Amino acid sequence: MTDSHNSGQHKDREAAAAEVRRMWQPTPSWTQPDPNPAPTTPPPPPPAQKPPVSSQATPDPDEVEEEAVEEEQPDALSQEFPGDSWSQPAETPKANPDPWKQPAAEPAADAWTKQPAEDPAADAWSNQPAAEPAARTKEPAADPWSKSAGYEPTGEAWTRSSEPAGDPWTQPAQEPGQPAGPQLSPAAQHFFPQGIPGQGAPQQDRPVSYRADELLQALPLPREAPAEKGVRSVLRLRPGTSERLERIARATAATAFRRPVTVTIANPKGGSGKTPTTLLLAGALGQARGGGVVAWDNNELRGNMHLRTHDTNSRSTVTDLLQAMQMLTQPDARLGDVGAYLRHQVSGQYDVLTSATTTYAQIEAKDFDQIHRLLSRFYKVLVIDTGNNEGSSNWREAMKASDVLVIPIKWKSLSCAAAVQMLEELDHQGPDAQRLIRRAVIAVSNGPGDVNKEVEKQLRPYFESRAAAVVDIPTDPHIAAEGPLDHSALQPATRRAALELAAKVAEQITIALNVPR
Repeated sequence: MTDSHNSGQHKDREAAAAEVRRMWQPTPSWTQPDPNPAPTTPPPPPPAQKPPVSSQATPDPDEVEEEAVEEEQPDALSQEFPGDSWSQPAETPKANPDPWKQPAAEPAADAWTKQPAEDPAADAWSNQPAAEPAARTKEPAADPWSKSAGYEPTGEAWTRSSEPAGDPWTQPAQEPGQPAGPQLSPAAQHFFPQGIPGQGAPQQDRPVSYRADELLQALPLPREAPAEKGVRSVLRLRPGTSERLERIARATAATAFRRPVTVTIANPKGGSGKTPTTLLLAGALGQARGGGVVAWDNNELRGNMHLRTHDTNSRSTVTDLLQAMQMLTQPDARLGDVGAYLRHQVSGQYDVLTSATTTYAQIEAKDFDQIHRLLSRFYKVLVIDTGNNEGSSNWREAMKASDVLVIPIKWKSLSCAAAVQMLEELDHQGPDAQRLIRRAVIAVSNGPGDVNKEVEKQLRPYFESRAAAVVDIPTDPHIAAEGPLDHSALQPATRRAALELAAKVAEQITIALNVPR
C-alpha cells in the first residue's frame, strides 16, 4: 500500500513538472490548453485485477499494479489533446474509469497528509472496484496540490478530458477587466506569480483618422539643416545661435505678400545714406526672395544711383522709360520689354531704374503714377529712393504710395535734425501719415568718422520711441569707397545687417497689409 501511494505521488509530481515546462515554453495554437475549462469530476478508479494463481513465484503486488496502470493509461500528450492531428487520432472516452481520478461521491482527503486507510474501499489509491462509474458533475474534486485544506479551485488545468482544448488565438476578445492569457493552475502560480512571460495584456487599437489636416499635422517636422558656416559646417553639426537667427531673418524677408508692395527711403538731408541704404535693402530682399525686386531712383532731377550701380547692358534712364510708356502699357507687354530700360544687378538679384541725368526732364506726380503702376505690374517689391525736396510732387506721391517708410540717418547733428523735422511734418498730414511713422524703420549707416556719441546718446531713445525699429549698419570700406555697390564685396557683418533690415521691413509690411487703408 505504501509503495502504491508513493508511486501515485511520484506520478503527480511528474505531471506537475510537465505542466510547468509546458506553460514556460510557448506552444502552437493547436496544442495550448483551454484557458477556462469546465470543472469536471473524475470517474472512480477501475476494479483491481487479482493476480492469477500459479505454481511459479508470486510477483510483487506493487509491480503488478504499476503494469496494469501503464497498460490502461494512454500517452499523456495524446490523452490531453486527443484531437491533435500530429499525435494519435482522437478516441472516444472509454467506459473504464480512470485510475487517476477520484470518486465523485466523496471528495478524497489530502493525499499528502492522510494516513493509510484501514478500509481498502475508502482508499483512493487502492485497487478495489467502485460500486458504479461516477458521472461527471460540476462539483470539483479536492486538489492535492493546494496549500490549504479549504482551497477549492474552479478549474484544474491538469484535468484530462476527451474533448480537444480550445484555441486561445481564435477565441473571442475578452471582456474589459478580465485577465488576459491562459489561467495558471495553483501549482504553476507558485513558479509564475506574475503570469506567463511574454503574454501581457493586448494593446487597444486606437482609432485611425483620415482627415487631411490631421494627417498633415501627424507628419514629422523637417529636420533642421546642418550648419553652413564655421567649424560646425565641417563637423555637420546644428547651426549656432547667430546662424539660426540669420536663417530666421532670411525666411522673414522672403515673406510672400498678397500684392505688390512699396518701400520708400527718405531723409531731406543730402549725404545721409539714402542711396546706399536703398541698394542694400534691395539686394537683401532680392537675395532672400530670389528676385522680383526693383530699386527706383525717384529723384526729380539727377540722382546718383547710376553712379552706385553696375552698368550692365542698358544706359537707359527713367526718361527713356517714359517715352516708351505707350508701348510698355499694352496688354501684351512683357517683363523683358521693361527690363530693357533697367539695370540688372547680378550679385543682389534685383533691377535698377535710374533717374534723369539732364535738366529738361524733371519727374512730376503724373510721371510717378505711370511708372509706379508699370513697375507694380511686373515686380513684387518696389524700393524707392527719394530726393531732398519734400515739396516736390513726386516726393509726396511716393509717401502716399508707401507701405513702409525707411529713414536712413547718421549719428550726426544735421542728419538727425533733418529726419526729426520730416517726422514732425508727416505727423500733421493725417492718419495715414501717422501710421506710416509708426511703421517706420530707422537705418543707421555711419561712414568713417561719422559717429557722434553725444548725438547718439540723446537721439537714439527718441527714434526708438517714434519708429518701429532701429537697425545699425556697420561701417563698410566698400560702401565708403562710393563706387558701384557689389553685395558680394560687402563684409559679412554688413550683409547680416542688411538682411536684418530686410526682415524688419517685411514684418512691417505684413502689419500694413493687415490694416485696411
